[in-house]
Amino acid sequence: MSKVVKHRLDVWKEEPSYWTHMAAIEKRIYASSIPRTLIELIKIRASQINKCAYCIDYHTTEALQIGESTRRIFALSAWKESPLFTESERAALQLTEEITHISIDGVADATYDNIKTHFNTSEIGDIMICISHINFLNRIGVSTKTVAY
Repeated sequence: MSKVVKHRLDVWKEEPSYWTHMAAIEKRIYASSIPRTLIELIKIRASQINKCAYCIDYHTTEALQIGESTRRIFALSAWKESPLFTESERAALQLTEEITHISIDGVADATYDNIKTHFNTSEIGDIMICISHINFLNRIGVSTKTVAY
């Protein structure tokens, strides 16, 4: 039997200026040199960790629309064990996990050193903002019980 979830609050409707700012960050992330597929993988992985059903659904749909394979999306929760991801994707996904779980151990020096071998400092900043942005949205989605349509 499925559980009926009641959406608590639409914060974007209550205060649209917040969404204006969030959308501007999103636009800047998509304008970066980070591959769009990697952006969506980051967003899906953080959303899986945070259990944000809305964002998992939304970014999985986005990833499929831009050509990401279902096979890689299915394997994303086990990316460390899967041969389907490149070394640069693995570096970004490791950073995603550590930033998403920031209160546990922060970001390890080894993780930061590894990402520097795959991305320049501007790209690392873009990836960090992308990770932080989706974590922010996940926290709003989970706390307001935003549901996928």
